[in-house]
Amino acid sequence: MENLLGLLRIHVTRGIDLAIRDIRSSDPYVVVKMGKQKLKTRVIKQNINPEWNDDLTLSVVDPNLPVLIKVYDKDTFSLDDKMGDAEFDIRQFIEVVRMQLDNLPSGTIIRKIQPSRENCLAEESCIVWANGKVIQNMFLRLRHVESGEVELQLEWIDIPGSRGI
Repeated sequence: MENLLGLLRIHVTRGIDLAIRDIRSSDPYVVVKMGKQKLKTRVIKQNINPEWNDDLTLSVVDPNLPVLIKVYDKDTFSLDDKMGDAEFDIRQFIEVVRMQLDNLPSGTIIRKIQPSRENCLAEESCIVWANGKVIQNMFLRLRHVESGEVELQLEWIDIPGSRGI
């Protein structure tokens, strides 16, 4: 607990135009990894535009570690098929959380992050102060696959008794 900075809630919203890995569709799910932590969403049957709306919560000890997203197609009688991956950095998000923004109007954009060769962003991502929380919405373009994006929302959760940021 003394090394814990806080929690990162990742709301895995949906997949967009994911690759087909079965005959006509796929049964996708998402695996989120950070360091030794590994979490996954539920499987959505026969859908290349799934809506998971699953919340996954990571314990953040080292904000320099990237968050890795992998999408798989669930198979019953063989290994699950890979449907692409992406990763993102939470350092800029953590910097904004450290700003202690308490009296801003809800909806204030604090920072904009542009897509680049160094990140997997499909479009500009904004870090926003919303309803007393720091939120970041992002669309990640999947790598190592013919098509697909994953929409996520990040939210920071402070833990009483943790090291804090």
